[in-house]
Amino acid sequence: MAAQESGQKPFYRHHVFCCVNERPEGNARGCCKGRGGLGLRNYMKAKAKTLGLGDVRINSSGCLDRCELGPTMVVYPEGIWYRAENRSDIDEILGSHIQGGEPVGRLMLGRDE
Repeated sequence: MAAQESGQKPFYRHHVFCCVNERPEGNARGCCKGRGGLGLRNYMKAKAKTLGLGDVRINSSGCLDRCELGPTMVVYPEGIWYRAENRSDIDEILGSHIQGGEPVGRLMLGRDE
């Protein structure tokens, strides 16, 4: 039973999975790590801590299978997928979505991408 269904408060308000998967050099699909995914994940984690977001968990993930679009991440409980290319994108996701409750449309990945 999910925490919300049982009336319990979830342990984390948001859980962000950042792909840091690494494929061999020259792989046709590329990889999130090769596009800076690890550095962006590290930045996001540090920035969330600086902002006092103790109820938000930033995790590394393996392949999210959207390699060509990377670096990718997914924010739960909403299940919103993002492509973040730089620290400004991370700042916008943290500020607008995580703190403000408004997803960042320009960075969101659709199901058909």
